Amino acid sequence: MVHVAIVGAYGSAGVAVADELLERADELEPETASDGERAGGIKPDDGLELTLIDDGEPGGGLCILRGCMPSKDVLSAGQHRYQARHDDRLEGVPEVDPEAVVERKDEHISSFAAHRRNHVHDLAEREGVEFVHDTARFVDDRVLELEDGGRRIEPDYVVIATGSVVNAPTELPGIDDVSFRTSADVLDATEFPDSAIVMGHGYVSLELGPYLSEVGDVDLTVIEHDRRPLEDVPDAYGDALLELYCDHFGIEVLTETDEKRVEPTDDGGVRMVVERRDGEPRTVEADELYCFTGRRPNLDGLGLEHTALEPGEGWVGSTMQASDDERVFVVGDANGREPILHVAKEQGFAAGENIVHHARGEECEPYANVPHHVIFSGLGVYPFVRIGHTPMTAAESGMDAFVVSREASSDGVFKSKNHPEGRATLVVSAETGSVLGYQGLHLHADVMAKTMQVAVEMGLDVRDLPKRAYHPTTPEILDGLFREACAELEDRQQCVGDSDGRDPSL
Repeated sequence: MVHVAIVGAYGSAGVAVADELLERADELEPETASDGERAGGIKPDDGLELTLIDDGEPGGGLCILRGCMPSKDVLSAGQHRYQARHDDRLEGVPEVDPEAVVERKDEHISSFAAHRRNHVHDLAEREGVEFVHDTARFVDDRVLELEDGGRRIEPDYVVIATGSVVNAPTELPGIDDVSFRTSADVLDATEFPDSAIVMGHGYVSLELGPYLSEVGDVDLTVIEHDRRPLEDVPDAYGDALLELYCDHFGIEVLTETDEKRVEPTDDGGVRMVVERRDGEPRTVEADELYCFTGRRPNLDGLGLEHTALEPGEGWVGSTMQASDDERVFVVGDANGREPILHVAKEQGFAAGENIVHHARGEECEPYANVPHHVIFSGLGVYPFVRIGHTPMTAAESGMDAFVVSREASSDGVFKSKNHPEGRATLVVSAETGSVLGYQGLHLHADVMAKTMQVAVEMGLDVRDLPKRAYHPTTPEILDGLFREACAELEDRQQCVGDSDGRDPSL
């Protein structure tokens, strides 16, 4: 019997591991197992024993309870108001009822979470599967102790799928003397301050900042350490976001600025001293402080100090195994590799598959994914998408690639839909014509993500992509990029043919 315990079984990654293991359970039966003793001293016996552990209340995973699903719920309300306010053909601006927004959001996530819980509990009805609603901590290598009653579990394999928590700026002087709010507070907010300082301008700030401005009418000052938001993409994207946030949402972004200290004001607000990279100090005061400073793996209280596991950079390999213990698998946000829901699920499937491989004495298979990021910036009206390579990562990889870019305003459909702002970029192999990457910041850019994921992961030749569109829709921006890329390839091949005396048509 191969015994696997999953700590964090309600989350997307944990559920994926459980589903994959149960799908492959027959591969652990004696008649299908490798002869002799399995790697790690596990002998063929009679299949799988699975212990699912989670102390979540109500349970359902970060994405459902505090992540992408509730954020989309509240952002949609702000999106509708913004689009009405932004359209000078309409009269009046609708008022958003924050209590109704939160109530609708809570109804939805309650339903989503119940669906997830029911799935996990249904798994526990299967033979050899147990669900334990409790907190588990390591007391030794692969030895777990449950908080309620002190029961000990000593499985052959442990999967850590405990998600992530807010990465609070604990080293900032004065942070312990002030109260601050996080993304979770925004999702539950029915009242808003008049003004606020926002620390961090990553994906959390890019999504929730416009919501605070649009729905809460909050006067926001955002601290941005870099010259512009968004890394590894052409500067024009970050510059476009800065312009949109200033002109369309009234958000002031202090770029190339570092926080130095923070302190409470006499009237219950917050005061922050910041400094620009040019050395210019500045003091900013507001009613509230929001910390949108990202997330970190949720490993506190797991008792890892009682094990050989030492979390840090590179502590989890591409097979999802911990480098310090090959029978411990760490998946999802907990491993800090790429905290995205869909990646967490794929890592879970990979871990389940590799547990079976390891138990059978077979080589584990590495997991690698094509970057696939969507940020619902600008209230989701101007989402940012990155699929595959950017111009910078392609250059760093030494690829012979070229780049074509297109402004959204070049396609009349964006003007017709009243959102001509934004742009898109295509990265193409100069050797094969295959699509290497796509970035977009414009209306419905998120809709393009799946199409471009298929193109990138299948290595499709840009010249083989359909050159037709049936009616005016925003994906026409892709058609324009494809046409320009084909023309670029033709010009390049013509140059090659001219230089070596060969006919490029042959």
